[in-house]
Amino acid sequence: MTPVFYIIAALTIAGGLAAVLLKNLVHAALAVTVAFGGLALLFLSLDAQFAGFAQILVYIGAVAILIVFAILLTRGSDLPQDGVFSHTWLIGLMIAAGVFSVLAWAVLRSVPALPHETAVPAVTVHDIGVALVGRYVLPLEILALLLTAATIGAVIVAMHEKDGAQ
Repeated sequence: MTPVFYIIAALTIAGGLAAVLLKNLVHAALAVTVAFGGLALLFLSLDAQFAGFAQILVYIGAVAILIVFAILLTRGSDLPQDGVFSHTWLIGLMIAAGVFSVLAWAVLRSVPALPHETAVPAVTVHDIGVALVGRYVLPLEILALLLTAATIGAVIVAMHEKDGAQ
């Protein structure tokens, strides 16, 4: 592992922690964007170009920006008056620890079953791109229309809520 990996991992973890711990929702959404960027850099450093660029396009380019717009349109950027933490934070912490322990147990049990040598995939980013604009162009266009309709619907719902709140 190189020092660059540790720097990118620290950036990703810092962005994730900031997203969870910050009180201002806009700042938390921007911290999620930093965490998504760190994940994309990790994918790119592991020579997974398609996953890295998909992370940039989908999560940073669409999901994070949509979260920021949704927060700004619904006036959800106000600070909470009674504190950030819920009254049942201890129960949530115990559930999170239980889920983490089950997942850690499953990962540790699966390590001996993994093969020691893996074959390098023969599919390149160019092959995936050719397949998306060739064989899978219809599902890609349907997905684009569905996401566009969902975004327009979210804006319309947010505008109706904003008009009704005043």
